[in-house]
Parts: sequence; structure tokens; C-alpha cells
Amino acid sequence: MVKRTRFDDAECPVARSVDAIGDWWSLLIVRDAFDGSRRFGEFQRSLGVAKNILAARLRTLVASGVIEIVEATDGGSYHEYALTEKGKGLFPVIVALRQWGETHCFEPGEPHSEMIDRQHGHPLRALEVRSDDGRQLGPDDTIINKVASPGRDATAAIFT
Repeated sequence: MVKRTRFDDAECPVARSVDAIGDWWSLLIVRDAFDGSRRFGEFQRSLGVAKNILAARLRTLVASGVIEIVEATDGGSYHEYALTEKGKGLFPVIVALRQWGETHCFEPGEPHSEMIDRQHGHPLRALEVRSDDGRQLGPDDTIINKVASPGRDATAAIFT
């Protein structure tokens, strides 16, 4: 069995984020949790994933603090899964993936689900990255400023 590469000590926030989430099943579990799924069976029916894989992904999400195990809302003997604040912080990530998929993964006119503002009933505006002064930014408008590690020159750590 191939050992999974870990990024939990990486200097890159993207690598650490990917390490915390794990894989596509985990992101789909988080998506379903935002859509109201709370029980193992609800996730399993929605995703069609094997029970052993679902159980492993839920354990990982609980261990990383994205989801927590809570008492059943109906007072039953089963437990449920609920997003933590850390998990709720993934909302913009899920919206960004959804919007990217709508733009790049469907043919024009092909039907797909749509996220709607519950209060006004309108589709969401596309997410934008903005500077602190309000300018819209793209990939060419940003750089990564790596924090210098001991023994590394900070000025050489800026990448475009």
C-alpha cells in the first residue's frame, strides 16, 4: 500500500488545506453538510460512496475539526455530523468550486443545479478576489510573499 504524502507541516496554506480536506469525497461530504445532510445514511445515499470509504472520510473530517459528532436532533440513539466553525469556513471554497464548475464543466444550455440567495431568490454573484482598496484582482495582480524560515533569505522568497 502506498503511503499518503502529508502536508500538515508545509509552509504553503494551499498544501495544508488540501491535507486537511483530503480528497474529493471529503469536499462532497462538506457540500452535502451545507445542503443539510447530517446522518451517515444521508451522506451515503447522496454520494453513493461505499460505506467504508464514507466512514474513513468522516473520521478524517472529524479528526481535522471540520465536522463534529453531535447528538441526533430528533433525540434518537444515532449520532449526527455537523459542520464546525472551521467547516463552515469552507463555504467560500464550495461556492468557488461550484461557480468554476458552472463556467468550465457544462456545455452552454446544459442543465445543472444553481445556488440561490434564500432571502431574495436570485442566483449568487460570481465570487471575486479584491484588494484591500476594493480593486478586483486576478492571478497576474498578486504575488506570494513567503515568510523566511531560519537560514533562508526572505528577499529571495517572493515568487510571482
